[in-house]
Amino acid sequence: MKALLITPETQSIEEIQISGKEDIVRLVGYETLESDEVGDQGDRLFFDEECFLRATPGRFQIDNLIPVSGKGVVVGVADDGATLKDISMDCDSLRSRLKFL
Repeated sequence: MKALLITPETQSIEEIQISGKEDIVRLVGYETLESDEVGDQGDRLFFDEECFLRATPGRFQIDNLIPVSGKGVVVGVADDGATLKDISMDCDSLRSRLKFL
């Protein structure tokens, strides 16, 4: 399914394909995943829950959400987060809402 990978170290956003949560864990680099809603179409930002404890390099913030340290993956969800699906927004839409810190 289509998702967006945010890499704050290079200040980049790229469209990627994932097959499930195990891909998100691999991309983020840690199994301690947390997520926040980032749109009214069911898109969620997945990130390392312990990112600040680990002092992961690079930070970003989407809208007024708390800042995130390290990589993040934005993907669509359904069934109250139990099922992943294609993201509804595109790179440009996310870029307009994101700032690198």
